[in-house]
Amino acid sequence: MPVKIPTTLPARGVLENENIFVMDEDRALHQDIRALRVAILNLMPTKIATETQILRLLSNSALQVEITLLHTATYESKNTDADHLLEHYVTFDDVKHEKFDGLIVTGAPIEHLPFEEVDYWNELTQIMDWAETHVESTFYICWGAQAALYHKYGIPKYELPRKMFGVFEHRVLSREESLMRGFDDIFLAPHSRHTEIRREDIEKVAELKILAESDDAGVYIVTSKDGRHLFITGHSEYDPQTLKGEYDRDVNKGLPIHVPKNYYPQDNPAQPPVVRWRGHANLLYANWLNYYVYQITPYDLNDIPK
Repeated sequence: MPVKIPTTLPARGVLENENIFVMDEDRALHQDIRALRVAILNLMPTKIATETQILRLLSNSALQVEITLLHTATYESKNTDADHLLEHYVTFDDVKHEKFDGLIVTGAPIEHLPFEEVDYWNELTQIMDWAETHVESTFYICWGAQAALYHKYGIPKYELPRKMFGVFEHRVLSREESLMRGFDDIFLAPHSRHTEIRREDIEKVAELKILAESDDAGVYIVTSKDGRHLFITGHSEYDPQTLKGEYDRDVNKGLPIHVPKNYYPQDNPAQPPVVRWRGHANLLYANWLNYYVYQITPYDLNDIPK
């Protein structure tokens, strides 16, 4: 089944060119199905690219998904056209009385800041608290995962000596968990961050469980034991050119940056990058939608929380 998105959203043309089935409102109304309501709180400055990446993965399941795009009201994006936000995004105040099957909170390139110094920190914590009673399951990405672990459990982030940048091997630690169904013993995922969370801090919290980690990139997938919160420290949603774009940007600015590991053949940026994480990314999002949202969420959204 398709993801249901407005005909005017830029992602629609990209996905249709990739032969991904998307659906407009008119066609969706003629299907006797309750679509899963998923909100995406997009904190990235590259909002159009990020929404396209996530919609691509949400569309790769047998479930119909209806998307609501959220942006913060307490911070004005400088990288996204205001008309795009006005036409396609709403704020928390617009939806705080509604309920959703799922919520995705993206990363944000603000790791150098203490959490409390982020302009929209109070708004973000309001949204995370609201999700406890208005969302069945929440999927946090990269900085979003770090922010949620800090807010909910007091788990700190730590500065890395250099950027965790590239595509790294990860191993499954808990194969009995539904989220890990179908995963290879060793799988690949991209990372792009300056900070980390640490295993020893997570192990102090009885409510949390580590499902996958990497010898190089550290903890990768953490869940709350009730399955209502997933914390993903990497960027499985990245498309083939994202790491290249970040690398080229920093090189052109004269910033200190190393070639992303295991991304270009022989780590040679003159070669086109090779995508080796797409299968994992699709499975991660499909498993979340199926086992942590669709199989659990009540038919009547007013019954959240159970």
